[in-house]
Amino acid sequence: MIEVINVSKWFGERQALKNISFKVEKGEILGFLGPNGAGKTTTMRILTGFFPPSSGTVKIAGEDITKNPIFAKQKLGYLPENNPLYDEMTVEAYLKFVASVKGIKGKKQKMQVEKVIEECGIKEVKNRLIKRLSKGYRQRVGLAQALVNDPEILILDEPTIGLDPKQIYEIRQLIKNLAGEKTVILSTHILPEVSMVCTRVVIINKGEVVAEDTPDNLTAKRGQIEILVKAPAEEIENHFKSIPEIEGIEVKKENEFTRAFLRFSPQIEIRPFIVKTIVEKGWDLLELIPRRASLEEVFVQLVTEEAS
Repeated sequence: MIEVINVSKWFGERQALKNISFKVEKGEILGFLGPNGAGKTTTMRILTGFFPPSSGTVKIAGEDITKNPIFAKQKLGYLPENNPLYDEMTVEAYLKFVASVKGIKGKKQKMQVEKVIEECGIKEVKNRLIKRLSKGYRQRVGLAQALVNDPEILILDEPTIGLDPKQIYEIRQLIKNLAGEKTVILSTHILPEVSMVCTRVVIINKGEVVAEDTPDNLTAKRGQIEILVKAPAEEIENHFKSIPEIEGIEVKKENEFTRAFLRFSPQIEIRPFIVKTIVEKGWDLLELIPRRASLEEVFVQLVTEEAS
């Protein structure tokens, strides 16, 4: 449904995107991740036709968005990070206005507005002025305006920003319910949310795609072992840093013990090697715990590696 092919974007002398490419299949929920300034919002604005790419191609449902923008935009619903609401309108009036702007009129407009009011859980506030709504309800109204034209593709930029845990859960459930029915790109800084909602992840940093895979595969590719050893932290750190098979180490002192977190390629069975090393050094091993990296840890590692 979405195809990004070698897209770059320049703002004057600053290059915001550097030849990025990725696809989003029909019915997929894609998590689009990156640190601040990585190029996420720029990418989303290009996908929605708000910005043209400096070079490269974006296809929406098979059509080049720069060559056939009307067709492409009819397929899209967009919730930007800064929710575009008109505070002096009631919820229902605002949704009718957005529907009319999107070319939906008459009975179809009435049906679509009623549908998104129900789907987004805003029936009880449909006659209230938008300026009197809580942050959670405002986000729901923003999601409703993105859905009002019944788009095949939904692009959501930080839809849960500023919400409390209950509101985050409610918006997350709304998005999960769209799986299979609509193609969704979700940008967020809440990484556990991605693990729970998204079928695939693209991570961008400094305008370049640095990873693309399912959340499970991304976390499986980063092996970790936690050990608790009776030995000086500096000695443990220096020794394991010198071993090529160990990709990274963090150590924490715990009185006379040291807790170390070792990162390595999961293709290597490294536990016997670690145990043998500790025995040869004469250290006392109290714990050895294989751990699966969290998506947050993978994200930090990837972004740090690319920055170094």
